[in-house]
Order: sequence, then structure tokens, then C-alpha cells
Amino acid sequence: MTQSQRSPCPIACTLDLIGDRWTLLVIRDMMFFGKQRFEEFLESPEGISTNILTNRLKSLEQMGLIEKQPYSNHPRRMNYQLTEQGKSLRPVLKSMIAWGLQYIPDTEVPDSE
Repeated sequence: MTQSQRSPCPIACTLDLIGDRWTLLVIRDMMFFGKQRFEEFLESPEGISTNILTNRLKSLEQMGLIEKQPYSNHPRRMNYQLTEQGKSLRPVLKSMIAWGLQYIPDTEVPDSE
């Protein structure tokens, strides 16, 4: 068990990594809507702030779930892409979609942007 883990429980450990209110939404945007750039994430309806988004992108990169690459000559302009490890979260998100649609009133699958 590493220092940051509360217990050896796989659910607790997974929540320690991706269980905050924004991380899975950033992954959702990449996985289902093809978002890759900082500005695109800011357009999501949940309204993530720039400082939180910056923090989440750094965390996701450190966890090995995304990678970044420059997309112009400007050194601060980056494209973000899911790694294989990040893509492996697809069944988790699909299960959350199915559960939400079944049990939470007034939820719907948004159209691809």
C-alpha cells in the first residue's frame, strides 16, 4: 500500500485517483467528444474553471492516463490524448452512463459535439 492510499481496497484506491468531481468529466470529454485542447474542455456545460482544469490535466498526465503534445510553435499550446490506460476506462464510463440513464430522472446522453 502506498502512502496516499487509504486502504488496499481497489474501489478506494481508484477513487483516490479519479474520484473527484472533475477528473472523469475531462476523460469523458476526451473519450466521447474528441476534445483535445484546453479551450475545448472549458466549453463543457459543467463549467470547469481554468485553475481546476490545469490541475486535473497535470494529474491525469502524472497518473499516465493522458499524454500531451504541442500542436503549434507556441510552447504552451498542447493537445491532450488518452493513453491506453486512459482508454481502458471506457467500460467504467459506459456503465456509469447506463446506470445514470436508468436511475436518475432527467438524464440523457448528450449529442457528440
